[in-house]
Amino acid sequence: MSRLASLKAATSLSDVAKLLAFKPKAVSYILYKQPAATKYRTFQIPKRNGGERTIKAPDEALKLLQRRLSELLQDCVDEINTVKQRKDRTAHGFKRKRSIITNARQHRHRRWVFNVDLEDFFPSINFGRVRGFFLKNRDFELHEDVATVIAQIACHENALPQGSPCSPVISNLVAHLLDMRLVRLASDAGCTYSRYADDLTFSTNKREFPANIAVSSGNEGDASHLWLPGEALRKVIKRTGFRINAKKTHQMYRASRQNVTGLVVNKKINVRWEYRHNVRAMVHSLVRTGAFQILGVTSKDGHAVLEKRPGDLNELHGMLGFIYSIDVYNKTHPSDAFAEGMSASEKVYREFLIYSTFYAAEAPIVICEGETDNVYLTHAIRSLAAEFPSLAEVRSDGKIHLRVRLYKYPHSSTARLLGLNDGGSGVLSKFIAAYKKETKHFTAPGLTDAVVILYDNDAGAKGIRQAIKNVSGVKATGDEPFVHVIKNLYAVSTPVEAPATQSKIEDFFDATIKATVIDGKMFNEGDGFNADQHYGKKVFAQQVVRSKADIIDFTGFRALLTNLTEAINSHKASVVPQPPEP
Repeated sequence: MSRLASLKAATSLSDVAKLLAFKPKAVSYILYKQPAATKYRTFQIPKRNGGERTIKAPDEALKLLQRRLSELLQDCVDEINTVKQRKDRTAHGFKRKRSIITNARQHRHRRWVFNVDLEDFFPSINFGRVRGFFLKNRDFELHEDVATVIAQIACHENALPQGSPCSPVISNLVAHLLDMRLVRLASDAGCTYSRYADDLTFSTNKREFPANIAVSSGNEGDASHLWLPGEALRKVIKRTGFRINAKKTHQMYRASRQNVTGLVVNKKINVRWEYRHNVRAMVHSLVRTGAFQILGVTSKDGHAVLEKRPGDLNELHGMLGFIYSIDVYNKTHPSDAFAEGMSASEKVYREFLIYSTFYAAEAPIVICEGETDNVYLTHAIRSLAAEFPSLAEVRSDGKIHLRVRLYKYPHSSTARLLGLNDGGSGVLSKFIAAYKKETKHFTAPGLTDAVVILYDNDAGAKGIRQAIKNVSGVKATGDEPFVHVIKNLYAVSTPVEAPATQSKIEDFFDATIKATVIDGKMFNEGDGFNADQHYGKKVFAQQVVRSKADIIDFTGFRALLTNLTEAINSHKASVVPQPPEP
């Protein structure tokens, strides 16, 4: 039975609790027995343009219940849209596969862009409206007890609270009638309409802006004059139970900067230049001083205020990721495409990633040639943890905690910007050269922990050794335990055991393990590979090494782990002051 069908079949609190993966007693306690004063924490946060926004944050149990309700309702909405073949391009806030980008794009490159704000959007949706919607809406028509329970979970003090995980999806459901009427009004007037939460936007390329949507109080040349919502617009909003915030109506002309949900839409979707400038300045400060300031909410004399405060890496990473997402979005649309290669904002993002991931790493990092090497090394360290305390800690409960981080090759923007992609000797060679270039102007405190490149000591090592020589001036032979390349960057090659002259990481496994047969196929490390007879390194890593890690003999990795330890400890000794001799 589908999620929507299950919800429509529900007739009691117990049924709702089951759908939300809660015990009925727990839901009953939260709704009817838990003291009202303990359900929410109320506080104010300052708005950037003045005033305060009241947030009512639910306690953890209620928050989880509301999050589960939100997920259930979103699943139901997706099912309804699929069955009825609705594209639902109007509402963009708090919806799957929708964002401020998809909202802003509706109004790109227009003569006129008019914004209207709804006043007290969440509080205007009261208990009766929520319960009535789920009782009467044709897509739901729920049992009256179920509609009541949903409204009780969602509402606080007879309204949807701003801060509840389920307020957004319910507000979109209730506001759907408003959207449909405004789509019709906009269409009749030759406009495009969209909504992001309480922010309504109308745009058009018509020579005159339609008076039934907005009227001017002066001349276009007068930058200070007001635009007021048209009579038809006012009536639709009022009849659907909402109110216009008279202080937040704004008409934007083509010759001025047009903003929709914080994004510039004059030609292509873009971030305000001030935002880019501020983020670039933060990164500049970070790599030179190790800190930066950010405009954010702080507590002052018991009140929340908006002022500059010390920022953290996660905040800055999020801001850079936001800018990058806009740039990537534009690249995916031919009409918005810009020159190939790394843009200025991408270079700033890369600079941040080099600093935060490697230069100021909070633990030693090992960069292998690929994900299969990560699997080998992880289980080798875990197996020999007692012998290598610098690499892993065996805790009192017997659990093993790695003290080093193995760099994972994510299929994401960060891998592309760092130039690491899927790994390989060629990629590592370029990274060595790039690390010198990128960190050349870094003056911030850092370099506490080593970054170690681990590579196979075979024919493919030639490029890596050349890169090491170009950067450090040291000629690596592969016989040394490690090479210090530059700053906190080191290189370790797989040890070679005479009479061999080369080695690779798979050599450290016992021959019996490498002879494991899977589905009638033998392990082949690359030479003469036949898909009908052989399986490769990924299968070996996952189905042999990972699945049989408890019985594999990893003693062949001792020499390699010893060299890794020496590189890490050597760097630690060079940066950590040693205690004076007694």
